[in-house]
Amino acid sequence: MIRRIVQLALAISFLIAGVLHFQLDDAFALIVPPMLPSPAAIVWITVLMELGFAAALIAKWRLPLTALLLSAYLLAVLPANIYMAIAGIPLGDTAFIPAAPWLRAALQFPLIALVLWCTGAPPFRKTPGTDG
Repeated sequence: MIRRIVQLALAISFLIAGVLHFQLDDAFALIVPPMLPSPAAIVWITVLMELGFAAALIAKWRLPLTALLLSAYLLAVLPANIYMAIAGIPLGDTAFIPAAPWLRAALQFPLIALVLWCTGAPPFRKTPGTDG
């Protein structure tokens, strides 16, 4: 039961993130590291991925596979978070707190652990007949 609640909370979070990436695509394009091509296209791909991950979590579609793909996604966007922190790029018109981007980057790792745990993906496989 708790794992399902966490799955749904993550789904809502990724749904909100996808919508924000859609609405603020120009601002998010600024945090794409400059060595990558087509920042706007990368942001739009993240929109689709975040919405897809939200749907997969809600539908309980192949949860361990979804978790592994979502974990890989979270690692893939980590360079943008680090670049944002190093370059001191504020996100849109929001007030910039220098430690916030570093905290955001550091939280990727506990978030990955949470995704793996709540879906029962390796190394957090559920024991049959238990909730975790």
